[in-house]
Amino acid sequence: MQATTSPLMSTDALAARLGSPDLVVIDASWYLPTQKRDGRADWLKEHIPGAVFFDIDAISDHSTPLPHMLPPEADFSAAMGELGVGDGMTAVVYEASGLFSAARVWWMLRVFGMRDVYLLDGGLPLWKQEGRPVEAGAVRRSPAKFTAKLDRAAVASLDDVRDGLMERTIQVVDARAGARFRGEAPEPRPGLPSGHMPGALSLPVGDLVADGRLLPVHALRKAFVKAKFDPKKPAISSCGSGVSAAIVNLALEVAGEPAPRLYDGSWTEWASKGMPVAKG
Repeated sequence: MQATTSPLMSTDALAARLGSPDLVVIDASWYLPTQKRDGRADWLKEHIPGAVFFDIDAISDHSTPLPHMLPPEADFSAAMGELGVGDGMTAVVYEASGLFSAARVWWMLRVFGMRDVYLLDGGLPLWKQEGRPVEAGAVRRSPAKFTAKLDRAAVASLDDVRDGLMERTIQVVDARAGARFRGEAPEPRPGLPSGHMPGALSLPVGDLVADGRLLPVHALRKAFVKAKFDPKKPAISSCGSGVSAAIVNLALEVAGEPAPRLYDGSWTEWASKGMPVAKG
């Protein structure tokens, strides 16, 4: 899943291509339960012209109680086709809050085989700050054909994480806030203990992102060193429920490093399955 160009697209580049028939703009706004915000409502209120809304919770595997897990290939193909996202198109993903959930949708599209997928650098906040146009209301594109083919090697399971940690063959990089990792702050999902997988490394999203944008490469590398993370060695990214872990993947790709596997179930699965929990 290595890209030959940066996965980030500038607002200038998007503005120049806006309206092209082979370009689809995707609003991926999503929030933690504690934030009490609705991504779809935000999209209906204002979005980049022509942007369709990707519902992370709806486009997921509904056969599991775990939140927004990757759906089956056929379901993802159908959902993308209905949104008007088709084979051979270029997708640009953004969100209303800058950089949080958009990385997850960028990663999903990539892991299901879409080649030309970019994340809008600065998201909607920068787009608006620069005085660029927005519109309100629903958007419906013409249906398209999307052929999803899941790259299973890019996704980690609970067994992969457990075995890798036990055998010390993998670095598990946790993107949650440091206080949650250390067990000092509660999880946003009721009933889940905070803490971390024994042997996991803490690389909070807050050390990778500032003002809704990914930090420069030199700052990303400082964050890797601070976390005692060697990006050259095999790694698995994790977080609370598989959303912000994708920011670790994005940061590594921007830094020109190998992409880690992403643990789709993340802490929600690990903790709910009664796996070992470390504090501190």
